[in-house]
Amino acid sequence: MKQKNVAKHGTHHEGAGIDRKLHDPVADRLIPLEPLDLAKIRSIDDLVRGMSKTAFTGRQLGEAADVLEAMARDKDCFVVMTLAGAMTVAKQGLVIAELIDRGIVNAIVSTGALMAHGLVEATGRAHFRHNPDLSDEELYEAGYNRVYDTLEPEQNLDDVERVMHAVFSAWDSDEVMCSYKLNRAIGAHLAKHAKGQRGILKSAYEKNVPVFVPAFSDSELGLDFALTNRERDKQGKARFRFDPFEDLEHFAATLLNQKRLGIFTIGGGVPRNWSQQFGPFIELRHRRGGEDLPLKRYHYGLRICPEPVYWGGLSGSPYSEAVSWGKFVPPAEGGMFGEVFVDATVGLPLIVAAVLERLKKKPTAKKIIEQIAK
Repeated sequence: MKQKNVAKHGTHHEGAGIDRKLHDPVADRLIPLEPLDLAKIRSIDDLVRGMSKTAFTGRQLGEAADVLEAMARDKDCFVVMTLAGAMTVAKQGLVIAELIDRGIVNAIVSTGALMAHGLVEATGRAHFRHNPDLSDEELYEAGYNRVYDTLEPEQNLDDVERVMHAVFSAWDSDEVMCSYKLNRAIGAHLAKHAKGQRGILKSAYEKNVPVFVPAFSDSELGLDFALTNRERDKQGKARFRFDPFEDLEHFAATLLNQKRLGIFTIGGGVPRNWSQQFGPFIELRHRRGGEDLPLKRYHYGLRICPEPVYWGGLSGSPYSEAVSWGKFVPPAEGGMFGEVFVDATVGLPLIVAAVLERLKKKPTAKKIIEQIAK
């Protein structure tokens, strides 16, 4: 009898829920999901829109495209793109250049390594597939630097150094250097000497998009700068001076002049945090420094990064956490955010390709209403 009673009552815990009223999801206005029907897919945008109606990372990717579209269509929105990881080695540089060329991205904040490896493409050199039969010791002896499954020949970096030598040779030693000024000079050199090539810094120069590298010394470009100064010491010339705070002040002044702000983050690291510090920097200048400044925060945010939240590091922190620091407008006040936990070499081209297709068309009235509602 005891076992029968357990079976009889085992579907409820202490009688909880026996009298509950089951809701109608349609009456509750829940959004139904839809099967991904490949028979109806005719374009990348069709695929991404279909994924937005599914679940898990597919839905994240689809919703991320909506955020990028909203940023791109908002004529008052100034979009900062932050870049970390080996995106140019992974051959994503032209995707980023396309965003600059189309006027979707208005400023770049990047690691120095990403810009250095991007110079390889912009000078007509290539990266190569790694043969796993070769050990890392053998690669070193042959002058091949490995980045996961891809090789960066040391010869490529020597070519980059030649570009940097030309840029440094033309630099006025009386002018204090910072990353956005130097990157503009590199872009100008590429525009003149690499006319048949495309690249991030070349596009940035041509579209007047500033490129900031906050951790400048952590890169091949930084090492070239250090070596150049050592050579100048030997020649009895004055050292070039580098002031990273000129970057900070120019970045802040640029963003203060904008009506709305958006941020498009690939990975995390220093570029992400440096860009997001804009809000707290302005608030502290107002609160501690007594400056009469508008308290600006990012209205839109899109992040592609596989870093999990639970490690506690900045690269994995969600936008909701950044709201608590005064970096982002909360959703309740109109903030619009998308976060995709996926390898950016998968997520970035899909999202960008879908949005570029959308921008060829006018948004429907329904789409406009949905974006306003968000």
